[in-house]
Amino acid sequence: MFFADSYQHFFRPLTGKYREQVVECLRLLYERLYTAKADYGESLTREQILETFAEALTRAPQLDGDSGAEPEGRFRNLREQSVWVLNSLVEFGWLEKLVDSATLTVSYPFSRRGRLFTQPLVELNSTRVRTRHRNTRNTLNALEAFASRGEVYDLIDAWEYSERIVADFTDMVAELEERKRELVREVEAQILVQQATDEFFSFMESRFQPDLAIRLSADSVEKHRDSIGRVISQIRRKDNAKKAEWERRLRQQLPELHADGQSVLWLMLDTIEDRMRRACEVKLPALRQALQGFTKRAEIIIRQLSYLQSSTEGAFTDLCQDLGKADNRNQLLSQLGDQLAAFQLRLYDPKQTQLWQRSRRQPVNTLVEDEASISDDSQRDILLQQLLDQAFNFNSSDLRNYLSIALGSGQKVSSRDLPLKDARDLLAMSHALEAAAVSQDGSGPFMQVEFTGEVASNDYFQQFDEYTLELSDRELKDRD
Repeated sequence: MFFADSYQHFFRPLTGKYREQVVECLRLLYERLYTAKADYGESLTREQILETFAEALTRAPQLDGDSGAEPEGRFRNLREQSVWVLNSLVEFGWLEKLVDSATLTVSYPFSRRGRLFTQPLVELNSTRVRTRHRNTRNTLNALEAFASRGEVYDLIDAWEYSERIVADFTDMVAELEERKRELVREVEAQILVQQATDEFFSFMESRFQPDLAIRLSADSVEKHRDSIGRVISQIRRKDNAKKAEWERRLRQQLPELHADGQSVLWLMLDTIEDRMRRACEVKLPALRQALQGFTKRAEIIIRQLSYLQSSTEGAFTDLCQDLGKADNRNQLLSQLGDQLAAFQLRLYDPKQTQLWQRSRRQPVNTLVEDEASISDDSQRDILLQQLLDQAFNFNSSDLRNYLSIALGSGQKVSSRDLPLKDARDLLAMSHALEAAAVSQDGSGPFMQVEFTGEVASNDYFQQFDEYTLELSDRELKDRD
């Protein structure tokens, strides 16, 4: 099952009015981890991930949603929203929380399902050219390698490449249809000849020339279909002993394809031939038809817009020529001047123009509650709880101060001789083993902890391991 365990509500972060911001956070984090921007020498810390999310939240808009479930202003700043996004992605299975037991550092890598679902979101807006036309040539190269070396993995690669050929044709046909609809929408929204032509030629330069033109000419499936057919015929004519060995290894590698009375080798070769036939006879004509429809629609739109613009300019030119040929043009110009005498042209001062932001409505709490004072017992319980929390609060600064007092003017002290004057000293002694880790940040004395192998006891501990705390040579030089 897909929706199980931590993945029960896997798509919950992609719902609500923050869904676009969450998608942008996933895209940016994916680029920082798996693309050329990634630093593979180290994993991202929690602070680095929060900074990445804050940058993504600044880019992406907040969509309209159910204000009752997610009221406006629930986040005071970007960091608070970044923390919420990180916790949501970890909770619903997009990211994993891993703790290094040696260094106690926390990292948040993508889960396998999160990475696989984020990859299409990144590629959807990717501007780099995908050389999908290479799959036909890769199929031929893998088949030739299998025929010459007899490695079954080359045949498996050719089988996978051939499957991508049909999928790539379908993807490109869908992309052309989407481009055609976008072109019509842009022209309907804003009738500009220059904009329409720029969009058309931009697509032809960035998408048609590097990929579609090669697919339709130099790397056409029709060009390599015969070569692939010849290599498959060579493989079928191989020695029966070799084919039996290939069949045995293919059944081990692909047990899901094995069926009684059916050869896996023959099935894969027949599948590759059938895919090449469908690509040449079905998908390639569909791609040509979609490309022809796109170019024809773009040509019609550009021609229509050009005609509208040229006809408007021609009418204005005709009016000017008629005015120049008229005998009473002086009288017409005088009348026109009288009519435009009261016309005034004024421009707005940019400094006086500003965009007003709509003020957010604060929710009004209409619930009527009686004000009740806190009883003495409740105040006492709150005070005792605060004192208990403070009593067992212990940090690295307290440990450094305790070790400085314990060492005094010396450079070495045993855990047996650590001073115990009050409860704070007892708490510090129980954390003395952390002295080596605390001294790594350079804020206190650089300590070395060594276990002696003996066991000691005192008035508070029935038994504990004995070890020595010693200042390092670097710290002694600094003291001198």
